[in-house]
Amino acid sequence: MKKKSYLNHIKSYWFAYFIIILSIVLLAFPVYVAFIASTHDASTISRGQLPLTPGKYLLENYNTAWNIGKGERIISIPVRKMLINSLIMASIIAIGKIALSLLSAYAIEYFYFPFRSFIFWLIFITLMLPLEVRIIPTYKVVSDLKLINTFTGLTVPLMVSATGTLLFRQGLRNIPKELLEAAKIDGAGPLTCLVFLVIPLMLPTIFSLFVILFIYGWNQYLWPLLITTDINFQTIVMGIVKMIGGADTSVDWNIVMASTMISLLIPALIVIFMQKLLIRGLTETEK
Repeated sequence: MKKKSYLNHIKSYWFAYFIIILSIVLLAFPVYVAFIASTHDASTISRGQLPLTPGKYLLENYNTAWNIGKGERIISIPVRKMLINSLIMASIIAIGKIALSLLSAYAIEYFYFPFRSFIFWLIFITLMLPLEVRIIPTYKVVSDLKLINTFTGLTVPLMVSATGTLLFRQGLRNIPKELLEAAKIDGAGPLTCLVFLVIPLMLPTIFSLFVILFIYGWNQYLWPLLITTDINFQTIVMGIVKMIGGADTSVDWNIVMASTMISLLIPALIVIFMQKLLIRGLTETEK
């Protein structure tokens, strides 16, 4: 009976399943081609004779990218070093954004002070100001503070998040104010309420926002490109772009594709292992 009802369900929603499968194929095929390219030699790729089956250079290409970072036409640092830099940068940006956003949303929602609504809308307006708009004054400030080629300079200017403030404010509105009032009656201060009451209730939102902000930090290219001149602070996105070089430059595409596949591992693992928390946090925020 269960098998028959399952088949009937598929027949009823066959078009939806067809669209889902087609979307998966369209999204996964370029990644598959990149993986196949990472298993062949550079000459096979440059001749345009890339097959759809793995080649015999898989271990050699990945070992070169991971431990050496150099090819016949590429001069770079090992991918493992760039992965560490990207991991540190993305983690600090995500944690910093969450901390600042949670504090600002908590203050706006539960404290009464002059111009509270004006400050909230001022934060909201910054959503319309991307990094590219404020990058010159931000770079000037970081340069004057001698933060070039430091993780502080890489991360601190990217920690402010209006999106995080909005999500946390919406989540805080779902917490009954009677809980905070009861805690205040028992003698709990604002910081105690935040740590022992608000944060445990906001954990799904915090984890979901961490995934989004981690991916945001991991994919940063323009700001690290401006703020780092030392190759030892090079992130994985910067490294892959520099491996490709200019239009007239010959490229070791096998090493580039191997580096690209390695760079997908950490974000993919984070999304996979935190998928349930991500979905739960986003759906609970909308209630």
